[in-house]
Amino acid sequence: MKRQKRDRLERAQSRGYQAGIVGKTKECCPYQDADIKAQWLGGWRTAVDDRVSFFGGK
Repeated sequence: MKRQKRDRLERAQSRGYQAGIVGKTKECCPYQDADIKAQWLGGWRTAVDDRVSFFGGK
């Protein structure tokens, strides 16, 4: 059971990262559950930071 929950959180973070890399806004988060949404947003923020670092602020 714990593994299923962890997998779900990891998947949410991965999907948030993918969304951030392609330039989607944080309002595109499809999750309502606070824990899962926090993971998605964490992945999204990491991706946005990576994009800014890689592309020099574009």
